[in-house]
Amino acid sequence: MTRRELREHCFKMLFSVDFYTTGEEAKAQMEQYFQSPEEDDTASDGTLQVVHKVDIGEKDQEYLRERTSRIVDLVDEIDKKTDEVAAGWKTKRMGKVELAILRLAVYEMLYDNTIPEKVSVNEAVELAKKFGGNESPAFVNGVLAKFIPKEGAKEEAEPAKEEIEAKEEIKAKEETEEAKETVKEEKKEQE
Repeated sequence: MTRRELREHCFKMLFSVDFYTTGEEAKAQMEQYFQSPEEDDTASDGTLQVVHKVDIGEKDQEYLRERTSRIVDLVDEIDKKTDEVAAGWKTKRMGKVELAILRLAVYEMLYDNTIPEKVSVNEAVELAKKFGGNESPAFVNGVLAKFIPKEGAKEEAEPAKEEIEAKEEIKAKEETEEAKETVKEEKKEQE
């Protein structure tokens, strides 16, 4: 199974567990996910398409259980971090689809160093296109972009540090010059 397919299943599991009030209920619901029947739907062009099919090997099931369980355990922390960057939006006001996508992506960006941040953002936007409304991809992208450090931010900070050091050096030299002048004046007065 591809990483994209695993990510989609993880998203679906996170979406379903959000309807339960305790972490234990949510984790019990995760087990039900693997027994859910295949679902299909008629696409806009009239063709039949499979919407949901859980044909997952035991190794991938274990991976999904562990990953989803870790995310559920970190939901409060992930939501807090999301609230800090989502200008004008709190996680309690977000749609469940967008929230599940954001939780998965923020987990990948902050707690899983095997996935590049930009890949997490791109995959989250793709999930939003597939499962969310018209505004979902832009919303998800906008929130997640705030988790990526600006390129060049470090370089911008370093010249500021150098500038401070240069000013301190100039000030120290000026103080040294003033001290020398004071010593010269005192010697003249003593003569």
